[in-house]
Amino acid sequence: MASRAVQRTFLEPGHSLSHSINSICPPCRFASLTIRHSPRLNYSSNTAESRREPENHINSHLQKYLKKAPSSLLQKELDSQKECKETESADLIARGLPSKESIFDSHGESPSVGEQAINVPQPSYELIDPEALLNVLDPEPSKRLSWQRRKVIQQIRKRGEFTKAEIIKRTERECMVSSAMFKTSTKKLVHLARQIAGKPIDDAIAQMQLSKKRVAQDIMKHLEYAKTLAIVSRGMGLGKVENRAGEPVEIETKNGKRKLVTDRTSIYVDQAWVNKGDHTITAEYRGKGKVYRHKHRTAKITVLLKEEATRVRQWQEREEKLKNRKLWLHLPDRPITLQRQYPLW
Repeated sequence: MASRAVQRTFLEPGHSLSHSINSICPPCRFASLTIRHSPRLNYSSNTAESRREPENHINSHLQKYLKKAPSSLLQKELDSQKECKETESADLIARGLPSKESIFDSHGESPSVGEQAINVPQPSYELIDPEALLNVLDPEPSKRLSWQRRKVIQQIRKRGEFTKAEIIKRTERECMVSSAMFKTSTKKLVHLARQIAGKPIDDAIAQMQLSKKRVAQDIMKHLEYAKTLAIVSRGMGLGKVENRAGEPVEIETKNGKRKLVTDRTSIYVDQAWVNKGDHTITAEYRGKGKVYRHKHRTAKITVLLKEEATRVRQWQEREEKLKNRKLWLHLPDRPITLQRQYPLW
């Protein structure tokens, strides 16, 4: 009977629901959410206009509490208020009435500046504790410190000068891409790798496209993927777009062939090699109860893509080395040693 009496008291028209909740749970009266009543629409038979009851005012204590609360709780409350407004607007539109945000709503009042500032959604950022990532980013601090110490000592000994290999790594671009395992052997794959080595990437793709070998189609797809990866990740082959193609120059390759380089950023296959993978064994049944072991081999191909600027540099180094080479003489021009009358002693 007591519970029924409480419910009957809540349902009475003159009873305040918020006052009853505060009387039941006083400590939570500031943290209680704003209670919104659904709009009561009174349709008149004479006029088509509808009269709405004014909405409840925003709880000032609730807003103060939410401002002091963490950003996640404030964002959660703002999302709930936004969802409530969307449901009310959808209900009004379903009834054939203008929503609160509609410009044709004559009864709705524009929100104040304070309400606009409160209703503006604020992004919530989750702060990551850097100490929680130390096990992943810095698993062995002592080894890292010793490595940094060695590098500092090396820089001091070299007086900040870079080696030739370091300068090449900083000035020239390259991209090494390995393929997946193909169902073929290294003996069959190595011939195709030798065929595309040293060719421009487009010529290598065309060569594999016209090849009769079964694995050539897989190599063609791998070359297309490697070309795309080199352009996107390394910025290779963009000389004409970025106006850094360079002047055309005629060079001589390592094979002794002459080549005209018009774009120094064009991509070519510098190296191509194959590696052996795992193999599976199946039974091959023969006559007279014999069973042979049939091996199904796998292999992969790795290509190293570089720009034509690398080939131009290598040609210039070979030419300079050839120019600085001393002339070989059969009889060198040097003073004669041991000039004495040795047979007369």
